[in-house]
Amino acid sequence: MSLIKKELTEKSGFVMEFSVSEEAFKKAENEAYLKNRKSITVPGFRKGKAPKSIIEKFYGKGVFFEDAINACIPEAFEAAAKEAELDIVGSPSFDLVSTEGDIVLKAVGFVKPEVSIEGYKGIEVERNVDAVTDAELDAAVEDTRKRNARTIEVTDRAAAMDDIANINYEGSVDGVPFDGGKGENHDLKLGSGAFIPGFEEQIVGKNIGEEFDVNVTFPEEYHAKELAGKAAVFKTKLNSIKFEELPALDDEFAKDVSEFDTLDEYKADLKAKMVKRNEERADAAVENALADKLMELLVAEIPEPMFEAETENQVRDYDTRLRQNGLDLATYFKYTGLTLESLREQMRPMAEKQVKVRLALEKIAELEALTAGEEEIEAEYKRISEAYNVPVDEVKKMILSEDLAKDIVVGAAMKLVRENAKTKKKAARKAPAKKAAPKAEDAEAPAEEKPAKKTTRKTTKKDAE
Repeated sequence: MSLIKKELTEKSGFVMEFSVSEEAFKKAENEAYLKNRKSITVPGFRKGKAPKSIIEKFYGKGVFFEDAINACIPEAFEAAAKEAELDIVGSPSFDLVSTEGDIVLKAVGFVKPEVSIEGYKGIEVERNVDAVTDAELDAAVEDTRKRNARTIEVTDRAAAMDDIANINYEGSVDGVPFDGGKGENHDLKLGSGAFIPGFEEQIVGKNIGEEFDVNVTFPEEYHAKELAGKAAVFKTKLNSIKFEELPALDDEFAKDVSEFDTLDEYKADLKAKMVKRNEERADAAVENALADKLMELLVAEIPEPMFEAETENQVRDYDTRLRQNGLDLATYFKYTGLTLESLREQMRPMAEKQVKVRLALEKIAELEALTAGEEEIEAEYKRISEAYNVPVDEVKKMILSEDLAKDIVVGAAMKLVRENAKTKKKAARKAPAKKAAPKAEDAEAPAEEKPAKKTTRKTTKKDAE
């Protein structure tokens, strides 16, 4: 098995010829015979007992050729690519050149592109750290109160907004029940918007044990197309009513929800954490801006298979996140109307960015002669082990040290770019004058800012929701 010749073509392409020795091929051909003979029938022989020569005479000389050559290609190709010093991306195509003596094959594919980049030091970026406002702090405290609320049964009044109504329901369209439209002992917070518009409001004023019809119309853009825009009737029974009682906002509350003895200490710690969160957001925004600039500075003819491979990685990662939430791609497609192809289209821009930024940082690491030492590699193995609760030895089996070293130097390259950037401080947002703490029902926890990405649509088992 050896390299015969190689040629680099336009747009990061390559053509390479390599050989499989006659001896190696005959060995693979014999292994193909041993593997397949049990399923081959030859008249006059018991199934699986016919000699190789008889099978070849009966079915043709090349009966095992394809299996044998496919078995030989991976090892022979890898050895030839290593000898040719080609950093191959994607899956090449193979053609048979000669079968006289040694087998000669031709591979056509792509390699990682030649890359150049200049001006990566001294990039100007803006760093904006938002101040933590009194309203945000009050809202965060209020969110903690809500999470520590006490649920109390109601027995002496009708249902009201913000109550938790336990209901049985069964929906129908034109008198015909539909899939997913039935539920029993379902807790529904009135006013939450969890069910289709108009449903929750019709429970308000109803008493425990009361049975009634809820008349609604499904939205035109409803995910279940067969129900979109249709009028429906839900036969409903109110089983029970509960409401949440918020704890008093005092020192006892602080003791219950934190390690602090007073409310002032608890709020001071909470504010410090929110300040740190805003600092981290600002750092992430700076790094994202630097990544965008590196893409602009990168000069390279990037082959399509690199983008396709990274897009598939993005899709697999998304599927993994769905499964962690009890879903999968098939279910996600059912409720969103998307397809695998449309999901790929959504993932493509981020995949292109990942590829371009990675190439830029790899080139910077090369230009700056950045390396990863043994201590850094071991430390990274330990970090991964602790993050995923997997023994270090198992992590080392899954991730080659060479690959880990590449990731480390890429991280070091981004650190270098960041440290050499010219950061301008934007004026922080001024906090408005402090107002009275919002009521529990009006307060909202501050939404944590994250990089823009396609998020999973939350689905339920019930079409009524």
